[in-house]
Amino acid sequence: MNFDGIWTPVVTPFAEDGSIQFETLAKVLDTLIDQGVHGLIIGGTTGEYYALSKDERKRVFDVVAAHAKGRIPLMAGVNATTTEDSLELGQHAKAAGFDAILVAAPYYCQPAQDELLTHIRSVDDALDMPIMLYNFPDRTGVPMTLELIEALRDRPNIQAIKESTGSIERMHALATEFSDQIQLSCGMDDQVLEFFVWGARSWVGGASNFLAPEHVALYQACVVERDFVAGRELAARVLPMLNLLEQGGKFCQYIKYGCELAGLPVGPARRPLLPLNEAEKAAFKRTYDALVAQRG
Repeated sequence: MNFDGIWTPVVTPFAEDGSIQFETLAKVLDTLIDQGVHGLIIGGTTGEYYALSKDERKRVFDVVAAHAKGRIPLMAGVNATTTEDSLELGQHAKAAGFDAILVAAPYYCQPAQDELLTHIRSVDDALDMPIMLYNFPDRTGVPMTLELIEALRDRPNIQAIKESTGSIERMHALATEFSDQIQLSCGMDDQVLEFFVWGARSWVGGASNFLAPEHVALYQACVVERDFVAGRELAARVLPMLNLLEQGGKFCQYIKYGCELAGLPVGPARRPLLPLNEAEKAAFKRTYDALVAQRG
């Protein structure tokens, strides 16, 4: 499995009544494919997987696979509060034709490291698919320690890690001590240039839902062409937006508002998340407009 490139964690479009808008989802998929992203993640944080029922998640897997399979690699987010639910979701995604799975620590229950290790091994044993780990302790409550990564060295399916701690020290360790074991993927958007400098060839970026051209251009400059002067210039353009998303809260609402400004409205986030207020929209739109104005 090649995890290189821009992987978009796709939004889940909702109507005002909270129902999933599958026609809009198909338009989002087509737009992202046309704009040159390299892979799609279905069921990630940006897709509000935590707010969907298990049956809804399966239905989204089916619709996406039927619409996009064969045109672009697909990764299924299978995180849940229990191993059994993760396995059920993963088995459904595999049957639907997904190419890989995204595995995070089960949230809320806060498993110890030996329990998390057993969970990951169980998912690997049951599904036998390429796996990208997702280390985001601010959301799950549990880190994936370097010792845990080392303990997975004998697992060839565990091929990449989306690193979202924000720790430069840990990013350095993954880039230098584990480069022969696992591919490093940027999961901290405002550090993307640093990730690319240290050898990451993959970026899972929620903002690529509405800024795919900028994401693809930055990947092309840094990873393909190894031109970090051009990469720094591109990164400087998008950094105000990435800073707003990473540090401003209301991540999913901002991503969805960005889609609306880009001409592809995808509806609100599901409650308990509430719509942006007018001041938040105005601040976001100023940042968005300034970025779009710099497009060639």
